[in-house]
Amino acid sequence: MAIERTFSIIKPDATRRNLTGKINALLEGAGLSIIAQKRIQMTRENAETFYAVHKERPFFGELVDFMISGTVVVQVLEGENAIAVNRDVMGATNPKDAAEGTIRKTFAESIEANSAHGSDSAENAAIEIAYFFAGSELVG
Repeated sequence: MAIERTFSIIKPDATRRNLTGKINALLEGAGLSIIAQKRIQMTRENAETFYAVHKERPFFGELVDFMISGTVVVQVLEGENAIAVNRDVMGATNPKDAAEGTIRKTFAESIEANSAHGSDSAENAAIEIAYFFAGSELVG
Protein backbone atom coordinates (compact mmCIF):
# COMPACT_ATOMS: atom_id res chain seq x y z
CA MET A 1 0.00 0.00 0.00
CA ALA A 2 1.17 3.48 -0.83
CA ILE A 3 1.49 6.42 1.53
CA GLU A 4 -0.41 9.28 -0.10
CA ARG A 5 -1.41 12.82 0.64
CA THR A 6 -4.84 14.23 0.02
CA PHE A 7 -6.60 17.52 0.52
CA SER A 8 -9.63 18.08 2.73
CA ILE A 9 -11.91 20.99 3.56
CA ILE A 10 -14.17 21.12 6.56
CA LYS A 11 -16.93 23.31 5.14
CA PRO A 12 -18.71 26.33 6.68
CA ASP A 13 -21.75 24.35 7.86
CA ALA A 14 -19.47 22.19 10.02
CA THR A 15 -17.16 24.92 11.32
CA ARG A 16 -20.19 27.06 12.24
CA ARG A 17 -21.37 24.19 14.49
CA ASN A 18 -17.90 23.59 16.03
CA LEU A 19 -17.52 20.13 14.49
CA THR A 20 -13.87 20.44 13.45
CA GLY A 21 -12.59 18.26 16.30
CA LYS A 22 -15.24 15.57 15.78
CA ILE A 23 -14.52 15.41 12.05
CA ASN A 24 -10.77 15.31 12.64
CA ALA A 25 -11.28 12.48 15.13
CA LEU A 26 -13.05 10.43 12.43
CA LEU A 27 -10.22 11.12 9.97
CA GLU A 28 -7.52 10.23 12.47
CA GLY A 29 -9.48 7.19 13.62
CA ALA A 30 -9.35 5.93 10.04
CA GLY A 31 -5.55 6.07 10.10
CA LEU A 32 -5.02 9.47 8.47
CA SER A 33 -2.55 12.00 9.86
CA ILE A 34 -3.22 15.73 9.60
CA ILE A 35 0.10 17.13 8.40
CA ALA A 36 -1.09 20.67 7.67
CA GLN A 37 -4.17 22.57 8.75
CA LYS A 38 -5.45 26.14 8.88
CA ARG A 39 -8.73 27.93 9.38
CA ILE A 40 -9.40 30.49 6.66
CA GLN A 41 -12.13 32.68 5.25
CA MET A 42 -12.22 32.00 1.51
CA THR A 43 -12.66 35.02 -0.71
CA ARG A 44 -14.99 34.91 -3.68
CA GLU A 45 -11.91 34.77 -5.93
CA ASN A 46 -10.46 31.83 -3.93
CA ALA A 47 -13.69 29.88 -4.18
CA GLU A 48 -14.29 30.64 -7.87
CA THR A 49 -10.75 29.59 -8.73
CA PHE A 50 -10.78 26.49 -6.55
CA TYR A 51 -14.14 25.29 -7.93
CA ALA A 52 -13.51 26.45 -11.52
CA VAL A 53 -14.05 22.87 -12.75
CA HIS A 54 -17.73 23.38 -11.90
CA LYS A 55 -18.03 26.84 -13.49
CA GLU A 56 -20.49 25.73 -16.19
CA ARG A 57 -22.71 23.79 -13.79
CA PRO A 58 -25.96 25.37 -12.58
CA PHE A 59 -24.95 25.08 -8.90
CA PHE A 60 -21.63 26.96 -9.28
CA GLY A 61 -22.87 30.31 -7.92
CA GLU A 62 -24.57 28.71 -4.93
CA LEU A 63 -21.46 26.63 -4.21
CA VAL A 64 -19.23 29.71 -4.22
CA ASP A 65 -21.69 31.66 -2.05
CA PHE A 66 -21.81 28.77 0.43
CA MET A 67 -18.03 28.35 0.59
CA ILE A 68 -17.52 32.05 1.40
CA SER A 69 -20.38 32.14 3.94
CA GLY A 70 -18.13 31.29 6.87
CA THR A 71 -14.75 29.96 7.84
CA VAL A 72 -13.43 26.68 6.52
CA VAL A 73 -10.62 24.42 7.68
CA VAL A 74 -8.27 23.39 4.89
CA GLN A 75 -5.97 20.50 5.61
CA VAL A 76 -3.58 17.98 4.18
CA LEU A 77 -4.04 14.37 5.21
CA GLU A 78 -1.44 11.63 4.88
CA GLY A 79 -1.67 7.89 5.18
CA GLU A 80 -1.95 4.59 3.33
CA ASN A 81 -4.32 5.11 0.38
CA ALA A 82 -5.23 8.49 1.88
CA ILE A 83 -7.41 9.56 -1.05
CA ALA A 84 -9.66 6.50 -0.92
CA VAL A 85 -9.71 6.40 2.88
CA ASN A 86 -10.70 10.05 3.12
CA ARG A 87 -13.46 9.59 0.55
CA ASP A 88 -14.76 6.55 2.45
CA VAL A 89 -14.78 8.48 5.73
CA MET A 90 -16.56 11.43 4.09
CA GLY A 91 -19.28 9.26 2.57
CA ALA A 92 -21.43 9.88 -0.49
CA THR A 93 -21.92 13.48 -1.63
CA ASN A 94 -25.62 13.22 -0.86
CA PRO A 95 -25.91 12.58 2.88
CA LYS A 96 -29.06 10.53 2.27
CA ASP A 97 -26.92 8.04 0.32
CA ALA A 98 -23.96 8.10 2.72
CA ALA A 99 -23.15 5.12 4.92
CA GLU A 100 -23.79 5.27 8.66
CA GLY A 101 -20.86 6.67 10.61
CA THR A 102 -19.48 8.77 7.74
CA ILE A 103 -18.91 12.51 8.05
CA ARG A 104 -21.70 13.38 5.66
CA LYS A 105 -24.26 10.97 7.15
CA THR A 106 -23.45 12.13 10.66
CA PHE A 107 -22.97 15.88 10.23
CA ALA A 108 -24.21 17.18 6.85
CA GLU A 109 -27.20 19.49 6.77
CA SER A 110 -27.96 18.91 3.07
CA ILE A 111 -26.41 17.83 -0.21
CA GLU A 112 -25.04 21.38 -0.56
CA ALA A 113 -24.00 21.82 3.08
CA ASN A 114 -22.39 18.40 3.30
CA SER A 115 -19.63 19.32 5.78
CA ALA A 116 -16.58 18.08 3.86
CA HIS A 117 -14.65 18.17 0.60
CA GLY A 118 -11.95 15.70 -0.36
CA SER A 119 -9.73 15.28 -3.39
CA ASP A 120 -10.90 12.68 -5.89
CA SER A 121 -7.50 11.78 -7.40
CA ALA A 122 -3.78 12.05 -6.75
CA GLU A 123 -3.49 14.67 -9.49
CA ASN A 124 -6.26 16.83 -8.02
CA ALA A 125 -4.90 16.35 -4.50
CA ALA A 126 -1.54 17.79 -5.59
CA ILE A 127 -3.22 20.77 -7.27
CA GLU A 128 -5.53 21.45 -4.34
CA ILE A 129 -2.77 21.13 -1.74
CA ALA A 130 -0.54 23.54 -3.68
CA TYR A 131 -3.41 26.03 -3.99
CA PHE A 132 -3.68 26.46 -0.21
CA PHE A 133 -0.31 25.40 1.23
CA ALA A 134 3.36 26.15 0.66
CA GLY A 135 5.61 23.11 0.78
CA SER A 136 7.16 24.36 4.01
CA GLU A 137 3.74 24.14 5.72
CA LEU A 138 3.53 20.36 5.22
CA VAL A 139 5.08 18.98 8.37
CA GLY A 140 4.31 15.26 8.34
